Amino acid sequence: VFIAQSRASGSHRDVEDEELTRIFVMIPKSYTEEDLREKFKMYGDIEYCSIIKNKTTGESKGLGYVRYLKPSQAARAIEECDRSYRAILAEPKNKSSESFEHDYYSSNMRQEPRGNTLLFCGHPEFCGFEKNESRIQESVSKRLSVVSRLPFVQEQLFALFDLVPGLEYCDVQRDPHTSSGYAVIQYSTAASAIYAKNKLHGFEYPPGNRLTVIFLEDGSDSSE
Repeated sequence: VFIAQSRASGSHRDVEDEELTRIFVMIPKSYTEEDLREKFKMYGDIEYCSIIKNKTTGESKGLGYVRYLKPSQAARAIEECDRSYRAILAEPKNKSSESFEHDYYSSNMRQEPRGNTLLFCGHPEFCGFEKNESRIQESVSKRLSVVSRLPFVQEQLFALFDLVPGLEYCDVQRDPHTSSGYAVIQYSTAASAIYAKNKLHGFEYPPGNRLTVIFLEDGSDSSE
């Protein structure tokens, strides 16, 4: 498995340098560049580390870059590092770094899926649901309906929704007349179902195919 090169990009080496070896992470503001290097050197050979600082005060913004020598090392760091670092591939340097930092911060603080990374709680202060009118008015239950343009594989869908504790069953249903996917998911508590819907509605599985996750009536008292 390897990452395909965009047709619009230059040479393979340019793409590798620019897009596949540099990761962007959220770190404690107390971290120095040496601390950052120490935490991430186990995943591969680091070319450099840098911490983003406030241009006026010189204080750390709690964000940093780690550049590896190989794309496989950057990929391993994203996959294996603690989820509290919120590690992702960095935008190429020729793009606006400030807008990238803003998008990254706002995305992670809202706890929404970014690309195909499920951002489960690494720090208590990042947990909790946004309070908005539509969610309060929505009829919640312990049961979810999952719809997709592509058919589901029972074991894979079960493994995906089992990331949220309390999964009771995953029932994939097939319509012989269409190729779309449909499944019913049930959790032991409404809280787990709410969390799963919040995380997985709009999640791309497989990449390029967004899941639609809605509540199904299960006969329980939704005010609970």
